Amino acid sequence: MTSFFFKAVAADGKLRTGTLAGETEKSVAAELRRQGLTPVYVGLEKKAPFRWKLPTLVRGRRRDVLFFTQELSTLLNAGVPLDRALAITSELTERPGFRRVVLDVLRVLKGGKSLADSLATHPEYFSELFVNMVRAGEASGALAPVFQRLAEFENSRDELRGYLISSMIYPALLSLVGLGSIAVLLNFVVPRFAAVFEESRMRIPLATRIMIETSGWLRAYGWMVALAAMAAAAAFYTYIRTNQGRLWWDAVRLRLPLLGPALRRAETARFARAMATLVANSVPLVQSIGIAGAILNNRRIAGSLQAVAQGVKRGEGIASPLARTGEFPPLAAHLLTVGEETGRLDQMFGRMADIYEVETKTAIKRFTALFEPVIILVMGVLVGTLILSMLLAITSINEVAV
Repeated sequence: MTSFFFKAVAADGKLRTGTLAGETEKSVAAELRRQGLTPVYVGLEKKAPFRWKLPTLVRGRRRDVLFFTQELSTLLNAGVPLDRALAITSELTERPGFRRVVLDVLRVLKGGKSLADSLATHPEYFSELFVNMVRAGEASGALAPVFQRLAEFENSRDELRGYLISSMIYPALLSLVGLGSIAVLLNFVVPRFAAVFEESRMRIPLATRIMIETSGWLRAYGWMVALAAMAAAAAFYTYIRTNQGRLWWDAVRLRLPLLGPALRRAETARFARAMATLVANSVPLVQSIGIAGAILNNRRIAGSLQAVAQGVKRGEGIASPLARTGEFPPLAAHLLTVGEETGRLDQMFGRMADIYEVETKTAIKRFTALFEPVIILVMGVLVGTLILSMLLAITSINEVAV
């Protein structure tokens, strides 16, 4: 038998910790329940509770919010009072900064504010969607199920984000290594190679001469090119942070081959997942559209939702106005039409999110499958051209020697 470390909540709401022998973690959890305790964590002591299991790509505030949501969902479903659940969550939180946030939320709550208003005092952590979901849960008296749905929403969103980031790491590394190799060859290898020909005063092949002149120009003016590139990047970054620039850039990204359709599907999945969570908790449809639009990354798609909200206010439903925007895949409107006809709009939004999350992953796989060999081919041609130019020069030396 193995000795497992556990954290559990007693009937009086206090946190209990200790070790208990058992065959598996499940058997230990069952024994704790028989003793009248609600398990919060069961595992080896060296493991960090819950957070150890989170995806490695989830970082910073998103990681803290996900941990907070999962903990409150577990404790509230176990019947622990809200103030005690927040106190326990603050004890389980490992990051000092976020622990202070949870304690401040608890302080505001004890001061007479609602939980939603208490969370709204920290907008850098808790989004408008999160706060409105909690407010709806408080109004309906179903706070525990709301936190369970929020935990599922945060987890699915972070999984999709993590997949997108991890899929682009390898192509980015290929590009970086290839450009670094070319820079090393032109700045360090080629100049030493060129010195041999300058001393011999022999006729240099055209390809080699172009390579040597390119290397010399890069060494002489490379710093100017680097400064110009940084200035252009800074100007571009400043421009796309303006409303007009961001709209232009978001529209350009949606028109990119392969990548554009993947981004559109990702935004559709994000919108549908948020709407499924909001509508299931009886948040008004117009308000749900506004909240869901606020969490989208693409301003062009988010802006089109204003027309959708106006259509809902006119009594047109959501499917028809959504189709008229032209910013969402055609299947989305058909799914929502079925949802409106059957009265299961929340379930249809959830189904839509599942479909487009899968399609986003497929589109990203297709993009990386094409992008990786293209990068390898381009970098191979560039490096191969440099090496071939040097080989031509070496061959010409041998011919002169003969």
